[in-house]
Amino acid sequence: MKVTVDESTCTGCQLCADLAPDVFELNDDMISVVKVDTVPEGEEDQVREAADQCPVSCIEVKD
Repeated sequence: MKVTVDESTCTGCQLCADLAPDVFELNDDMISVVKVDTVPEGEEDQVREAADQCPVSCIEVKD
């Protein structure tokens, strides 16, 4: 599974980083970035939840 964040849309709410800290982090500009090339096994549900809960729908998950 791969995941991307549209940095131009992200508002830096930190929800994704709270839900999946092994996958997402906020950069110095308080914008979410993906820390990994491929979502680690066992983190898929948290990443999907982050995408579903994102208030601006800037997270895209590709299976």
